[in-house]
Amino acid sequence: MLLKTFGWSFAITALGLVAAAFYGGWTAFGIVAILAVLEISLSFDNAVVNAGILKKMSAFWQKIFLTVGVLIAVFGMRLVFPVVIVAISAKMGPVEAVDLALNNKDRYQQLVTDAHPSIAAFGGMFLLMIFLDFIFEDRDIQWLRWIERPLAKLGKVDMLSVCIALVVLLITSFTFATHAHQHGGAHADKAQTVLIAGIAGLITYMVVGGLSGYFEDKLEEEEEREHEEEEEAARTGRKKPAVVLAGQAAFFMFLYLEVLDASFSFDGVIGAFAITNDIVLMALGLGIGAMYVRSLTVYLVRQGTLDDYVYLEHGAHYAIGALAVILMVTIQYEINEVITGLVGVVLIAWSFWSSVRRNRALAESGDGAGEKAEVSSGV
Repeated sequence: MLLKTFGWSFAITALGLVAAAFYGGWTAFGIVAILAVLEISLSFDNAVVNAGILKKMSAFWQKIFLTVGVLIAVFGMRLVFPVVIVAISAKMGPVEAVDLALNNKDRYQQLVTDAHPSIAAFGGMFLLMIFLDFIFEDRDIQWLRWIERPLAKLGKVDMLSVCIALVVLLITSFTFATHAHQHGGAHADKAQTVLIAGIAGLITYMVVGGLSGYFEDKLEEEEEREHEEEEEAARTGRKKPAVVLAGQAAFFMFLYLEVLDASFSFDGVIGAFAITNDIVLMALGLGIGAMYVRSLTVYLVRQGTLDDYVYLEHGAHYAIGALAVILMVTIQYEINEVITGLVGVVLIAWSFWSSVRRNRALAESGDGAGEKAEVSSGV
């Protein structure tokens, strides 16, 4: 099971490390290994959230996620995305941007760093909306009940998450513009860019998330109708028709996963520049890390880990909220990537420990005391 799920990740790791050694010797080998670990640590919460979505998809779409999705994640976000950012920010052609990335690494790094405010605003708003929509939803299972119970009541107010996200964006862009003006106005012109990028992130979430939710609802309706037709077919002996909406629903959920992965990868791509500005080494290291995140997602689904450890999804969404805040803060202030990674790891480890306590309490008390166990295992 482990080899089947992580086999491609092991193979890509070996190929990537060998390629790095041939490209730049043992130094490059070490850099790629460090980048891979960085990507995995920063994106573990991504795997948990992805698993919650992927478990609703068929085996076929899970394979698509691990094949086509990996190509998008590795080559699209870890290789093409930084080049596109440079091309747009420097107003140059893609060929010139690639040449700059390969032959003038310092200038390339500077251009990507200059584009960070708009990247962080887009990704921060997208991730913030994911967290807010999760925390405002009334759930049967609650982890931090003292926070989640009152917020679930507030969540009954229509469009509250959108309003809060827009307020956060306005405050961020305003303080960024004020700070830039007080320090010479070097980045004052970027305040508007931050605002536009944040609104684009919000719109992207609403469009992609809305479409995936719409088709997911359609799929649930179709599954109910299919169940009724199966019962009818069992009584009459007729053959039931095939389901056609599953493909549409799965496609938009797949699209949602890719945008989600892109938002998670922003901090990894930017953080990689703290280690190297060589685009080849970045693509190799972050690509290896992305493969393990994908494999881990599928592993969590097939093992039923989210069903066994029910607070993991909560911990991952709190990590998403923390990452969203960190991204918005990094528009103006620098935050070490180690802090970003540790926040996610701590929150997920805490939620895992709470899940273990809950499972022990349920085992000791019996199923009849489920509610009591849940209260005692939550914080």
